[in-house]
This record gives sequence, structure tokens and C-alpha cells, in this order.
Amino acid sequence: MHRRQFLNLTAAAATTPVLASCGGEPEGFPVNIKPGFPDSGFTPNSTAEEVTAGLDLTGKTMLVTGCNSGIGFETMRVLALRGAHVIGTGRTMQKATDACAKVEGKTTPLALELTSFESVLECVNQVQSLSLPLDSLICNAGISGRLEKQVVNDIEIAFLVNYLSHFLFVNKLLPTVLAADQGRIVHVSSRAAYRRTPPEGIRFNTLGASNGGFEYDSWEYYGQSKLANALFSRKLAQQLAATNATSNALHPGFVKTGIARGQGRLTEIGFDILGPLISKNVEEGAATTCYAASHPSLAKVSGEFLFDSNVVEVGGTHHLENDALADQLWTVSEEMLGDWL
Repeated sequence: MHRRQFLNLTAAAATTPVLASCGGEPEGFPVNIKPGFPDSGFTPNSTAEEVTAGLDLTGKTMLVTGCNSGIGFETMRVLALRGAHVIGTGRTMQKATDACAKVEGKTTPLALELTSFESVLECVNQVQSLSLPLDSLICNAGISGRLEKQVVNDIEIAFLVNYLSHFLFVNKLLPTVLAADQGRIVHVSSRAAYRRTPPEGIRFNTLGASNGGFEYDSWEYYGQSKLANALFSRKLAQQLAATNATSNALHPGFVKTGIARGQGRLTEIGFDILGPLISKNVEEGAATTCYAASHPSLAKVSGEFLFDSNVVEVGGTHHLENDALADQLWTVSEEMLGDWL
């Protein structure tokens, strides 16, 4: 074996625990279809086109954050293919425009830089200026943790991008979602929300520059940001109970996208080598998102967690249904956003 091959395989082995938390069935967290919900008939190998087959989304407007690559792009492509007008956001107007230009169907590109609350509010204004109800608001954009802790505007970057800016975005656009006949809010969470979090779920004293006395673990920071997505969805669903709008979170599956960027070269090599062996392709990875955003069977389903295009319950010890933690998260989020909200 050549030295380079040996080094590459060593790097891959080092990242196996991380890949396991994203990919195959993690020990101690059995996932089953939730009692009271039918089996959709879809599988881990079902694609976004397959779960939306036969749907006519003409006349519906749907927004996808992070439309320029990976799951976000495929989500936009398939929803537009089914007739929806898709508003696609990217970090820059150029990225969003380039992505929309590749899609067959009606799209509108908008800039949304999730590290900037100014950009979030500007995007909100742009959406509202279209004077269209949002039938689906899909919070897809996200990043992994970083090799070293990064803080933007006194907020840890994974928590800021994956959760807090989406919290602001969704709350500001709620009237637009409520204006739809049956508006849906879809939060792309992750299995990391229960597999890679600290024991207390979210360490609130680590969300700024301080590590709160704990050693920095980038994947725990990622996990707690994705748990925040799921808890936000659950709390929001409770608040929307008297309306026709719904809120659900999901795990898309482990999809070999650019999620390992910023994790260091060894982790990136591991993802490159082992990722294709255990990951879904992008067409499969976007399936649960498209299903949650559009399938008629979910018209009255809210506050749930989806996995492989099914409503599921997750066994083991975790915080996905921790209402006290969800309440605390909401209060802390409002405090962190202050006048922005």
C-alpha cells in the first residue's frame, strides 16, 4: 500500500464515528414509524421526484434557503418541476441567480446571508414585496461546526447560521405563511440533533465566545444547532395549533454534500472516501424535504419529526420532545436577537 493510500485510509477511519452519527442506524436510537401514522410506502432510496410524483403544485409559492447546492438545489429543482414558484436564496445574489437559471420552471432568486441579521431582514422585505402567500417555507441552509470555534457578532457560527437566523427569518415571515391556505414550515434538522448533542441538549453558556469550561467539540456544536431546529419546530407547531399552518422537522439522511467543509483536511478526506459508501445521493437526500413541503398526506401533520419520508419516533435518551428546553431556547433566542426580532 502506498503511503498516501495509508494516510487517506487512516483519515477515513478517524472520521468513522462522525459518519456513523450522520449515516447508518446509530446504536441506542431506534427509529420507527410513529404509532397512528401510516407507512408512506417510501424508503431511504426514494428520490424527491418519486415522493412528489403526480403532484401538481401550480399556483403554490415555496421558499428554499440554501438553494445553490446540494439538497437545497435538488429541492428547488423538483418543486419547480412540479409547478411551484420557488423562491431560492443563496449567500449572494449571484449564487442564487446562477442556481435558479439551471432550473426548469418558475423561480425567483434572492440573497440571504445567514451570518448577517441585516441580510435576513432585507430578504424578508424582498419576499414580502412579492405580495405572495408562502405555501412552504423550507429552512434548508446550514453549515457544520468548524475545526476551531468561530464567533460572528458574539454568536457561535453553527448556531447562528443553522438556527438563530432561521428563527428570525421564520418569525418575520409568519404572516406570509399564514396567508396561504395551508402554509408549511419545514426545518431541515439532522440525526445529529439526538446523536451528537451534549448531555444537556444545548449548552446555553457556549453559544457566544465562551466554551463554558468545556472542551470544544465541533460536532457537538453542530448537533445542538440541529436540536435547536427541531425544538423550534416543535414549539412553533404548538403556537400554530389554532391555524391551518404546520411546522415539522426532519432528518434528510447522510448526503455527501459540502457539510464537512471547515472540519479540517483529515475529516474532509474521510468524507470523500467513506461518504460514497454509506451516503444517499442528492436526489434521495432531498426526498424527505420535498415530501414534508408538498405531500397532501401531511396537510394536518404538525410538530413531528420525519425520516425517510415518514413520520417517526426516535427511541433512546434525547431532547427532541423536551418542551421545557424548547421554551428556554425560545426565550434565549428572543434575548439574543433583541431589537432585530
